[in-house]
Amino acid sequence: MATDYDEARPDVAESRQATLQALHSANAPDARSVVSELDEADMTEGVELPGADLSDEVLTVEVIPQQDDEFTCCSCFLVRHRSQIVIRRDGQAFCLDCED
Repeated sequence: MATDYDEARPDVAESRQATLQALHSANAPDARSVVSELDEADMTEGVELPGADLSDEVLTVEVIPQQDDEFTCCSCFLVRHRSQIVIRRDGQAFCLDCED
């Protein structure tokens, strides 16, 4: 007798059927109820849209001075760690990314 090795084993088939029955019996929300919940939650209050007037907003930024182990690249003007200095010309340092 030929054996079909692609056929699911009986214990696996029973497990799949039990899992499927558990999913059907679970208290899953109805698709219409989910849509109505999303519509209720889709309030745009408190959301800033692009181009909104932010002239009355105050931004607070803490500025940390350049550390002893840092330098400012003379090409890209980013503050980098001293280990990224590749070349110095006329007292100016350049980083790995701006190497000529």
